Amino acid sequence: MRDLKNKLTSGKNSSNIQSRRGKSFGYQVLGFGAGGSVPDYDIEFLVVGAGASGGKGTNAAYREAGGGGGAGGYRTSTETERDVGVTITIAVGGPGAAVGGTGANGNNGALSSISGTGYTTISSAGGGYGAGDLKTAGDGGSGGGGGGGNPGHPQGSGNVPSTSPVQGFNGESRAGQAGASGGGGGGASETGGTDGPTTGGDGLSNSITGSAIFYAGGGGGVNAGTAGDGGGGVGGTYSSGGAGEGVVNSGGGGGGNGYNGNSGGGGKGVVILSFPTVHYSGTTTGSPTVSTSGPNTILKYTSSGSYVT
Repeated sequence: MRDLKNKLTSGKNSSNIQSRRGKSFGYQVLGFGAGGSVPDYDIEFLVVGAGASGGKGTNAAYREAGGGGGAGGYRTSTETERDVGVTITIAVGGPGAAVGGTGANGNNGALSSISGTGYTTISSAGGGYGAGDLKTAGDGGSGGGGGGGNPGHPQGSGNVPSTSPVQGFNGESRAGQAGASGGGGGGASETGGTDGPTTGGDGLSNSITGSAIFYAGGGGGVNAGTAGDGGGGVGGTYSSGGAGEGVVNSGGGGGGNGYNGNSGGGGKGVVILSFPTVHYSGTTTGSPTVSTSGPNTILKYTSSGSYVT
């Protein structure tokens, strides 16, 4: 039998949620069809959904512009494992594709998750698309930035579906003025536009790999809006284009663009596991990158796969 401990964390200024499933709660913890028992040890997870692409503008003369793409959701968890032969299934979300059509909305990113029989699935939603000109942005792990023009339109909502702590924040709205640029997408730690007009929301730093790395930053809006820390793409210009892509396997949102050229595509998601090397079974699918940090083995999944404890 294995004892399960879940500690879910996600957004800024959040606290951990802990739950334990066992006979005292009216559950029989069945595990994953385990083939034996080992001393308890913790497996840490980082689960980041894929970023969305930015939206497109329609008219260079009037500076009507698309919003930045929202970052993928950001969640962490710790599971206490005592069984062998437990299959953990990993899904890594694909990014929202760039768009080139006049006034087009971007595309949402896809969710990333871990799952397995006997414990709660942990899912991080893909980012919400950046709005095309005069359009409303998409909801997601973090929301997309609203479209520009006169009048502009609202941002997308973050933390959709709702998690506690939150997995991301809203995009930025640039509604209400002629020539307004598209807003930045939301990030894992703040709303788009927090650091200035058309900036993408910043993501969060995580040291699960042994080095501090930012994930899940929002895409910038037009004109050349700054990307959020965590792999967001910079916004393009009204007429010259240049929207940036979200960084691969960061969950960053793509930059919004003006009239010329494509919007920025989102960054693919990522799932990372860390646990004591002494318990590493070596049984994986999906070709994760394997590394070590101190006493722990790190499995970084950039495509879907599995790990057997």
